[in-house]
Amino acid sequence: MALELRQQLKLTQQLVMTPQLQQAIKLLQLSRVELDEVVEQELEENPVLEKGDTAEIESENQDPTKEETAEDAAKAEDTAEVGEPDDLGSIEDWQTYLQGYSQGGSIADGGDDDLPAYDNTLKVTETLHAHLLWQLQLGRYSDDVVQAAGVLLGNLDEAGYLYFALEELSLQFNVSEELLSQALEVVQQLDPPGVGARNLSECLHLQLKVLGLEGSLADILVTQYSADLEAQRYNVIARKCKVTEEEVYTAARVLRELDPYPGSAFTSTDVQYITPDVFVYKKADDYIVTLNDDGLANLGISSYYANIAKQKLDEKTSEYLQEKMRGAQWLLKSIYQRQKTIYRVTVSIVKFQREFFDKGINYLKPLVLRDVAEDIEMHESTISRVTTNKYLQAPQGLFELKYFFNSGIGTSTGEDMAATAVKSRIQDIVAAENPKKPYSDQKMVKILAEEGIIIARRTVTKYREMLGIRSSTARKRFF
Repeated sequence: MALELRQQLKLTQQLVMTPQLQQAIKLLQLSRVELDEVVEQELEENPVLEKGDTAEIESENQDPTKEETAEDAAKAEDTAEVGEPDDLGSIEDWQTYLQGYSQGGSIADGGDDDLPAYDNTLKVTETLHAHLLWQLQLGRYSDDVVQAAGVLLGNLDEAGYLYFALEELSLQFNVSEELLSQALEVVQQLDPPGVGARNLSECLHLQLKVLGLEGSLADILVTQYSADLEAQRYNVIARKCKVTEEEVYTAARVLRELDPYPGSAFTSTDVQYITPDVFVYKKADDYIVTLNDDGLANLGISSYYANIAKQKLDEKTSEYLQEKMRGAQWLLKSIYQRQKTIYRVTVSIVKFQREFFDKGINYLKPLVLRDVAEDIEMHESTISRVTTNKYLQAPQGLFELKYFFNSGIGTSTGEDMAATAVKSRIQDIVAAENPKKPYSDQKMVKILAEEGIIIARRTVTKYREMLGIRSSTARKRFF
């Protein structure tokens, strides 16, 4: 068999992900916080890009924050889907573009008169470990016990539990198991009561001991009948303990007052605030959609570097400056396209979910990504990126954009009802039930059927579990 080399021409089409296209797609799916981080990083790395207080968008046609109703949006000129941008061309091209986008300027030097005092910005939160160690240092314990107790404190979880066996800790830290056992008795006497417990029963037992209820019926429940107590088999417990059910109820009430997570008071959790990407508010009989461009609309090209670019420069300086100028332009253009796409998607959502904004959650309609994609002539993947980690502030509250996309549940009228609305109705039914006679899933199916909502029992069970609602047996209250 002979081998030979030959040339062949072949014409193919291939989508090339340019760095600019990758940046546009990346910015499109970022949350508001992540976008702010990217902008701050670009401001540090690109000297041409700056944020000025006086920068504003002059061209109405390129203003993604322009107020527009859902009806006006249908008449607006269609904007192309995020894709591969056009050729940037020469420096004059981006200078013309940026004149319509923003008026760059230097950042004004602000004073510190309105800032809080430095002392008022400090925040120190005592940890559970520090609180327990402080108590150990105050007590009169031997150095060996304190050292062994330190090993135990270092292995407590945030709730104050010790889930590691003493034998395992003994091998790992080369401390005798007997010494660790002595140290554990010391730790379990510290504040808060219940700390150092190895399970829930021991935690509640330690707290009852501090209250002087060691050996009481409540103590017997947590140490000997925890499984029956969890399953609320009070009649079984009463028969085994030879007491009345009322006495078991009284003991259970005592246990309900105890803290199953003694160390949670020392857990510091910083509040995470969500900044909405878009606002929807009602004006007359229509809804106005506006973008939250705070901190973004005033980005621009430094006028200082723009003037330098007009001068004759050496090759290396000119190449560096053009590269930074192009990078700044691409960022501004990508941010603009991101904001415009978010705006168009939100306007479409408001159009589809008009009844929700008028009447509330029970009127939320089934909606899928394809409906919005076809409405604004974009791809479903683009809609998916836009609605990820983006939030809408409306008169009804703060919602993630994905909240408005739901599957449909059939009704007796022939119209589908959004799954989210059905979940809300299930929550209302559970909230209104008698705690001593909670509704079973089958009973809720009948209640929903009376309201015209056709749903299977297994679907009710699935929605109930998604909402974190326990079964009717677990919800039942005996007192």
